[in-house]
Amino acid sequence: MHLFSTASRTTLIALALAVASPLASHAHPKGLYDTQQQAEQRAKELGCTGTHQNNSKWMTCSNEATLHQHLRHH
Repeated sequence: MHLFSTASRTTLIALALAVASPLASHAHPKGLYDTQQQAEQRAKELGCTGTHQNNSKWMTCSNEATLHQHLRHH
């Protein structure tokens, strides 16, 4: 008998990865940030300028198409 079901193991792994990543609560891997300042900092790192909003979050670069162009190069 297994101690955890497959769903429970998946949940535990996801939780462990979220805790292990210091930026997990602040950013989406593709550039979704809680604050405009965080998005601006990442935009500088990617080499693009500006930020834009996506729902209640901030994204790097002036628009999402430009963001994806810069992500492909990093």
